[in-house]
Amino acid sequence: MLGWELPPHNSGGLGVACLNLSKSLAKLGADIDFVVPYESDHHFNFMNVLSATNIDPLHQYGCSSYDSDGVSDRRICHGGKSYSIRDIQHDYCLFVEQYLMEYKPDVVHAHDWLTYEAGILAKKNFGIPFVAHVHATEFDRGGASGGNPLIRQIEYEGLVWADRIVAVSQATKNIIVEKYGIPPEKIDVAYNGFTMPKDDDYRYDGSSYQYLENLKKQGYTVVSTVGRFTLQKGLIHMMRAASRALSVHPKMVFLFAGDGEEKDELMRTSAELGISQNVIFTGFIRGKQLRDIYSISDIFVMSSVSEPFGLTALEAAHHGNALIITKQSGVGEVLRSIVRYDFWDEDKLADALVNIAESPALTNILRDGIKHEYARISWDDVAEKCIQVYDEVSKHKRNMF
Repeated sequence: MLGWELPPHNSGGLGVACLNLSKSLAKLGADIDFVVPYESDHHFNFMNVLSATNIDPLHQYGCSSYDSDGVSDRRICHGGKSYSIRDIQHDYCLFVEQYLMEYKPDVVHAHDWLTYEAGILAKKNFGIPFVAHVHATEFDRGGASGGNPLIRQIEYEGLVWADRIVAVSQATKNIIVEKYGIPPEKIDVAYNGFTMPKDDDYRYDGSSYQYLENLKKQGYTVVSTVGRFTLQKGLIHMMRAASRALSVHPKMVFLFAGDGEEKDELMRTSAELGISQNVIFTGFIRGKQLRDIYSISDIFVMSSVSEPFGLTALEAAHHGNALIITKQSGVGEVLRSIVRYDFWDEDKLADALVNIAESPALTNILRDGIKHEYARISWDDVAEKCIQVYDEVSKHKRNMF
């Protein structure tokens, strides 16, 4: 297994997905060596985690799985040396090559563009079947601009060389076919799963949000969104929709949880729209703080321009949120008790916010319905699909020789 991050050194959902998928694969008998590009202090009893370099965890340097804009010019200084993401990828490939000289796994399973070159190496130089897992494409991250052409080239080569491709939604499969020209029969769709949190270990601490608790007692509705503040997430559209909703129903407060390059623009926009008193920026959060945000919220909005899946929506649903999700988000393919809208349709989002805030009956219908839907989504199902893919590519290899 080739990946770029694992919790707690993750900056988003990719690391969470890799961890939960690996755990379910191990339950099915898979023996996993998981390679990360940084010095690892991970200790899991279901897989081995191998460090390709001695660099500190990369997310703290802005070199996470999502920071694709500075692959060559963003630098990390470590041990007296300077590294770019491309330098780290080069060292990652060297580590994988040395590993494969000693060990011969049945399959190499690579997650997203950062590890595809190592997957290609495994196939070209060692004849090992290569499965490419697509959690997001550069077309998702870059929006209408198409993103970084270097990354698109790496993605294209990885998808061409891969024996099979696993996409996290039908929407992602469509992008792979339409933008990269990959035959659809080469691609399997395996929706991300959801691991039910151990609620016995969690207690909501209302003291952290006394201000919001007081507002709720006064009849306010709390609306939240969680993620990176990037063009991909469509947050400027959400901010404008918030302004329109507040003009009709003033008793709403909006939580923007996360960080990113659009933070200053979002803060400035809220001020220009005259709604800054109804908008709270929490900064980057994880763990219990994240669950507390979900717990205090009544409505969760996923406003993404292009979201291959969207695990945060399932997390929010588990904590009793009504969901409003763009039609461009893959998680909407497996949920029904939600409100969907096009990311650019600010009026539709504003109307949905007001309708839910003013209708307890509608809120209860959405909350009750979603409980039965997300509970059926399992990482074990994803793992079974991956095992089938592994068997297919291994069988194909045997037939070749």
